[in-house]
Amino acid sequence: QVELVESGGGLVQAGGSLRLSCAASGRTFSRYAMGWFRRAPGKDRDFVAAFTWSGGTIYADSVKGRFTISRNNAENTVYLQMNSLKPEDTAVYYCAARSPGTNTPTRPGDYDFWGQGTQVTVSS
Repeated sequence: QVELVESGGGLVQAGGSLRLSCAASGRTFSRYAMGWFRRAPGKDRDFVAAFTWSGGTIYADSVKGRFTISRNNAENTVYLQMNSLKPEDTAVYYCAARSPGTNTPTRPGDYDFWGQGTQVTVSS
């Protein structure tokens, strides 16, 4: 069982930056592959960024070059650094953890545990 708590959201002007954090409980955090998703008003939950099982990272095309996912296993935390923010990045951002044996890091259904979300609002 993993509990995830996001923080770091807020209101920022276009072009600004935010760093989201996701703190995980449990001693087995390092066995999970982590990802970030977002849900804009009236839309489905969309993939943002994730780690692969080989330790690589993948990103949605819409955030590539602007967002960076990272993790600190010693602190049981995963981060999402968001730069050059745009109004279309406005959404509730969720971190999620998927167990070994799953193979589609972009698919929400592959993730077993989710945080409660943190709101990011980018003004124009």
